[in-house]
Amino acid sequence: MSAKQAPPPLPEPLRVPVADAHTHLDMQDGTVEDGLAKAASVGVTTVVQVGCDLKGSRWAAETAAAYENVHAAVALHPNEAPRIVHGDPDGWSRQGAREGGGDAALDDALAEIDRLAALAPVRAVGETGLDYFRTGPEGMAAQERSFRAHIEIAKRHGKALVIHDREAHADVLRILAEEGAPERTVFHCYSGDAEMAEVCAAAGYYMSFAGNVTFKNAQPLRDALTVAPLELVLVETDAPFLTPAPYRGRPNAPYLIPVTLRAMAEVRGIDEDAMAEAISRNTARAFEY
Repeated sequence: MSAKQAPPPLPEPLRVPVADAHTHLDMQDGTVEDGLAKAASVGVTTVVQVGCDLKGSRWAAETAAAYENVHAAVALHPNEAPRIVHGDPDGWSRQGAREGGGDAALDDALAEIDRLAALAPVRAVGETGLDYFRTGPEGMAAQERSFRAHIEIAKRHGKALVIHDREAHADVLRILAEEGAPERTVFHCYSGDAEMAEVCAAAGYYMSFAGNVTFKNAQPLRDALTVAPLELVLVETDAPFLTPAPYRGRPNAPYLIPVTLRAMAEVRGIDEDAMAEAISRNTARAFEY
């Protein structure tokens, strides 16, 4: 294994335990047990396992039922909705090449998400939202219909809403305002600027920061973190993606949360224990565990 692919070393443990607010254990190497044990050894004692399609959402619900420190979020990812409707001839997603099933197939998939959202170990509906980076204009209607349905499902079941917003800030905020956001709404891998952080703060939306807040070119994210109210800030890995500097490009996992949290504490000018205490409280409140 090249150094580029080798898992980064274990960071110094946190003194105050925290949660990884957004991870994909099903896309990481090794067993769930190993991943959780490694995370716990550095003070990351809770994870929110997030589904992106039906198979992943079922797996998230089952895994959360099996481990008390794992909570599930279930959804069709914004890029999954157009694939269900129009098909995926390139087989870009984990399901491989697929025929489109039209609106009826999306309705069926949403009905399954609705069923899963009722389960006790499922604390959130997500990740849902809009992604204009990977889905072109032909997929926008399916994305929007799916997003609106997920908002309704989250509200009906009293669950948090976890948002994926990629290059779609204005439309995500508009649809949340039109539908009426659930009581607890989390912007996963927050990607807006300071101005948007003020809009989110006014609406009471949580902003979850991932490893990219450590990237050299991410000053707008650090500016957003500076203005976000501390009681609305979460930390996540989005593992195996978005590994924090200096390990960018290597596999990410929940045990790397301390690296990002320490960088966040530095941006805020507070000590890491104060940052960890706030984040720990906020995550428990956001996901009601």
